[in-house]
Amino acid sequence: MSIHPSAVIEPGAQIGAGCTVGPFCVVGPQVKLAEGVELKSHVVVTGDTEIGAGTVIFPFSVIGEIPQDLKFRGEHSRLVIGARNRIREHVTMNAGTEGGGGITRVGDDGLFMAGSHIAHDAQIGDRVIVVNSAAIAGHCVLEDDVIVGGLSGVHQWVRIGKGAIIGAVTMVTNDVIPYGLVQAPRGQLDGLNLVGLKRRGVSRADITALRAAFQMLAQGEGAFQDRARRLGDETESQYVREIVNFVMARSDRSFLTPGG
Repeated sequence: MSIHPSAVIEPGAQIGAGCTVGPFCVVGPQVKLAEGVELKSHVVVTGDTEIGAGTVIFPFSVIGEIPQDLKFRGEHSRLVIGARNRIREHVTMNAGTEGGGGITRVGDDGLFMAGSHIAHDAQIGDRVIVVNSAAIAGHCVLEDDVIVGGLSGVHQWVRIGKGAIIGAVTMVTNDVIPYGLVQAPRGQLDGLNLVGLKRRGVSRADITALRAAFQMLAQGEGAFQDRARRLGDETESQYVREIVNFVMARSDRSFLTPGG
């Protein structure tokens, strides 16, 4: 490992093989860095925080500090970050709260661009991209392969389904179905993330099924969940099934609906 002389490593911190801790970093006593983690410089990692192998954290990020939640009373909570993430300059990620399960979790292979924020008790999947100055509020769930555009905000307790994309400068206050495309200042579900689907090599048949499913959700009879339930009875596409399961799952929010 390589630790710069100006870095502060508090007693009890666990530093894995091959780690690099750059100038003026501070690593707290409960921190665990897996092998190959790199802290560039001026990085603060504190609290009961685990960082997975190969993750790189850029200058002036603060990782694992206490939640920005007035209900927090100093209870024990954690932040767990997966492997091979890129956490750019001035990113903040907070530990969890007792009311949210006590843990904030970030998956593998994410990119968290400059100035973005991950709040307490958020559950972030794999290969998630959060663009510059976007903020993910407390208790949010972002499933795998989600992209959140720059200067956007996701309201607390919101779920964003797998493969969805949120445009820049967008406020999201309700759940977003998997593979959805959301844009406009007060987030509107405007279609499907077709570019993302094609990039992941999804078959033409599945994309056609998803388009048909979106039309049924937009124009079918009955309430939104009733339309989703009928889709579940009719579809053979695993991608459409993911949308159905997402809609039928328990949520603290309503849904962004097509045209709504």
